[in-house]
Parts: sequence; structure tokens; C-alpha cells
Amino acid sequence: MVPSLLFEIMIIVFLGIGSQWVAWRYRLPAIVVMSVTGLLIGPIFGLINPEQDFGPLYSPLISVAVAIILFEGSLNLSFRELRGIGKPVFRISTVGAFIAWILGSLTAHYIAGLSWAVSFVIGGLFIVTGPTVIMPLLRQSKLKARPAKVLKWEGIIVDPIGALLAVFAFEIITFMTADNPDPSQLLLFFAASLFAIILGWALGRGLGWMFETGHVPEFLKSSAVVVVVILCFTVADEIMHETGLLSVTAMGITLANMGISSISDMRHFKENISVLLTSTIFIMLTASLEMETILHIFSPNIIGYVLLMMFAVRPLSIFLSTIGTGLSFNEKALLGWIAPRGIVALTVSGYFATVLADAGYEGASILTTLTFALVFFTVLAHGFSIGWLAKKLNLSMEGNPGALIIGSNPFTVELAKSLTKANIPAIIVDASWEHLGLARKAGVPTFHGDMLSEQTEHHLDTIPYDYMLALTSGRSFNSLVCTTFLPEYGRTNVFKVSPYTQFDNGHSSGVVSKVGGRILFDKKFSLEDLNEKVESGFVVRQTTLTEQYNLESYKKDKDPSTVFLYLVKPSGQLKFFSEEMRTVPVSGDTIVSLTPPSKEKSKIQAKLDNNRNSNQ
Repeated sequence: MVPSLLFEIMIIVFLGIGSQWVAWRYRLPAIVVMSVTGLLIGPIFGLINPEQDFGPLYSPLISVAVAIILFEGSLNLSFRELRGIGKPVFRISTVGAFIAWILGSLTAHYIAGLSWAVSFVIGGLFIVTGPTVIMPLLRQSKLKARPAKVLKWEGIIVDPIGALLAVFAFEIITFMTADNPDPSQLLLFFAASLFAIILGWALGRGLGWMFETGHVPEFLKSSAVVVVVILCFTVADEIMHETGLLSVTAMGITLANMGISSISDMRHFKENISVLLTSTIFIMLTASLEMETILHIFSPNIIGYVLLMMFAVRPLSIFLSTIGTGLSFNEKALLGWIAPRGIVALTVSGYFATVLADAGYEGASILTTLTFALVFFTVLAHGFSIGWLAKKLNLSMEGNPGALIIGSNPFTVELAKSLTKANIPAIIVDASWEHLGLARKAGVPTFHGDMLSEQTEHHLDTIPYDYMLALTSGRSFNSLVCTTFLPEYGRTNVFKVSPYTQFDNGHSSGVVSKVGGRILFDKKFSLEDLNEKVESGFVVRQTTLTEQYNLESYKKDKDPSTVFLYLVKPSGQLKFFSEEMRTVPVSGDTIVSLTPPSKEKSKIQAKLDNNRNSNQ
């Protein structure tokens, strides 16, 4: 056991974030790594047991964390995203959820051997997927836009619905089995659910109005949001258990669709908080399990229940509910397979296991075991299979990392052409239709729009592009674009052309050189310099290094005016040259550079001389 509660908190947070890093470093499903880590330090080696050690604080901490995670997910649910997917999302969240509830309840009764009462409670609970498990899978799999959006919307909307279905089923069972049924209890449930939605909407509108009118200073906005989320969840949950999740979801969707100018800053803050909470809560939940619970999941009836839920209930609910929605068979097949359960299922089942057991319902004792079995097996199966299945069904954007280039000019057109030639996705974005004419004539993929516009965000599919290059003539605009997209792309994947000119001598008194992304290539090459080189005949050239022709040989052979652009690893990995990043080419790498025309002429002349000599 650990020496103190403080030390235990440190272990949980450290291992949670460490699990995320291991998953990122070795391209593993994060939820799988976190689950295994929690099992190792909890029931297997017995180092910690958060449920016992935290005592009465355990459940409230988990509940508040789930509320914040669900709110962060709903903060991304803009109704504009529903264009083209509104019908399938609505059907899956209503008809599909109902079918999954009924089929899941029948399976729990006839296969797992649970009583009808417990079966209908657990059947409602198990329709949930949720952002805690769906979001990490979407980040790793690079699904195409439509199936990714459907999974995201379903996970966030159905999360509170599943919890409410479980509560509703329990209220119905209590009403039907009571000696003196009281219809007011059912009315109270529906009234509490309606109140939760209204409360979330009102707090969202009120908070949004205060932000827009300047009643809350910038430095307090993120903190204010966290406090109001906790307030919203707590008030609703105290009135009726589990309606708090519905309330924070309503609040998040309200804020997401108000068009608040500072919503993106809050969203990035919430994403960071959500990653931290997801990591730590998963560790806490799995570490709190008993070894008896883990061993029990391998009993035949529980394994049979899990297999039917994965291979029959989920596919049937998806295929039946999406008839006539326009989804392709491949999309339905993917959606019918991907349904991992996560934190909400574990936390809510723990609550109902206690309530149902106290009420004397048969089968309540194995509720936690059944929940963990479904969570663990779906997390493993779906975590490791989503990428492979998406590729097989042609629903993956997986491939060489691409580059999104902002600004259409002679240099960016040549750069995009070279990337395309190297089998690397590239697209040029520009707000000027006239400027894009140069790229269109060269056959380069283009998008007409302002990169900072909300319309561009909703219409431009950015999934294939891991790098963003700001290469416009506006130095301030380049810095602003890089600063805006740094949280989304990462500090090492956002670049801008040098803001310096030949008169700056490498120094600038302005802020444009101090903010935004890293400087591309070399700070001595401004966009004007690069365009001038292209217009004077410089060409993009590829050179593959070998053991015989290494980097030193290449440097000796190159012209001093050559501009190193990027290199491509044999694996397809793309790396742009920058003075602010150490990029060392090795044997097998292909260096792409902007070479003076004299170099090309000498190469052509050398080839002609060789051909002439060989023919003599």
C-alpha cells in the first residue's frame, strides 16, 4: 500500500498521463493502456484501492469528472455539423437506442440470467458509448468525416440518455412492484428530466450572455465555466439522480451554438482538462475493482452476454435504425461494430448495483462484474480493430501525413506540386479566388475560403493534413493563423514563412516574429525571396541519400543558394526543415530542395555528355 493519500493521488495522475504518452508513442489505443495500468496497480498487485482510500469522496469526484468530460464533448456539438448526418444521428440516438435497450435487456435476462428488473436497468445503461472512449478512438483512427461525426454525436448525446433510461427503468420497476403504486414518482422523474434540460439551457444562455457583454473578464472565463458546470450538474443531480448528465449536455450544446467569439479558447482549455480527467478516472475505476470481479468475467454466461451484445445487439440496432438514412453499407458496418463502453457505464452501474441490491432484486450482485466485462472487452476489441476495419472498409483517411498550405502564390504552388509528387496529400487554402487561379491551373487541390472563418472550419476536411503552413504575404495573418491552430495541430506541426525581410538583418521589433508557429526553412528566406527564386527559374529537386552519397557529400555538391524544403523518410514520414527544429537527414531519406537553374542545367548537360560518350 502507498504511504499517504497525497502519494496515491500523485501515482494516479502520473500513471494516467503516462499511459496517454505510451499510447501516443507506440500508437496504441489509450483506453486500453489506461485500463491495463489500472488493473496492474489495483487488483493484480494491490498497490492502491482508490474506492477504499478516498472513502466518501470517491463517488462525488468521479461524478464531477464525468460531468466535466461530458460537457467538454458537448461543447463541440455545433448544429452546423449535422448537415448530411442529422438523420442518421437522430435515428441512432432514438430508434437505435430503443432497439438496443430492448435487445440488451432480453439478452441480460436470458443469457446472463438476471431478473427482469435488473435486466431492464442494465439494458438502458449499456446503450451508452460516450466521449471518454469514443474521442480517443477517433483521434487514433483518422476516420473519414461522416462516420467520425456520427460516432461523436452518438457518443455524447446517448451518454445521458442511457443513464436516464436506467433511472426510468428503475422507476418503472419500483412503481410496478410496489404494494401501493404512486404515479407521482413517475411524474417526478419526467419533471426532473425536463427541469435538467431547462437548467442547462438557461445556465448556458446566461453564461454566454455574460461573456459576450464583458461581464466576465478574459482571465476568469475558463474558471467560470468549470464552476458553472459543477453547479449545473450538482443542482440537477440532487433533484433526481443522473439527470445532472443531461443538464451539462444541454448547457454545452447551448454554448456551442451561440456563436461566442471566445468559445474556441474555452474549448482548448476544456480539452486539456478532459484528457487529464479521463486518464485519472479510468485509472481510479479499474484500480478499485476486486480480483473476484475480474475472475468472474470469464464465466460462460457473462462471456456469452458480452459476445451477443457486441456481435448481435449493436449491429442489429444500427442496421435497423439507419434504414433509409443515406449511410452506405460500409458505414453501417463500422458503426455497428464500434461501441466501446466507458466511464459512465462503470460509474452509473456502481450506483445501481447498490440500490438494486438494497431493494432485494435478484442478480444485482453481478452488475459490476457484467459492466466491467463489457467495458473491458469492448475497449480491447474496438480499440485495436477500429483502424484496421476502417482501412478495410475504405473509411480511413490513413496515409502519409499531409500538409495544409495557406496562401496561393508561385512558391506554394511548386511546393504543393512536389508534395503531391512524393505521394503526400497537399491542399492550398486562400480567400482570394484570383490567387487560387495559379494553383488550379497547376492541378493542385484548392479550397476557397479564409482559414480563420467558421465556415471554412465546417466545410474543409482537415483530417488528412498533419501539418499547417502559413505562407501568405501578410506576416501578421500568418502569425495569427499559427497561434489559432497551435492547440489543434501541435507546436511542432505548425509553421510560417519567415517574417523578416532583407532589411531586418535577422531582427524584428514587431510581435509577428515572437508569436505563432516555427519559421520554415531559414529565417533569411521571406516569402518574397522564395517567390523570386521560383520566378527566376529555381526548380524543386528530390535527392535520396545513400551510404555512398551521404549528407556530407550532398552539402558539398549543393549550390549555396539552395533552399532545403523538407525530407521524406522511407516510412513516408514528412519533416519540414526549420532552424528551430533539429532535422538531420540519414541514409534512405529523400531531401527535397529548391535548386537554382544552373544546377539543373549542369545536370542535364552531364547526362547528355554521358549519353554521347556511351553512343560513341
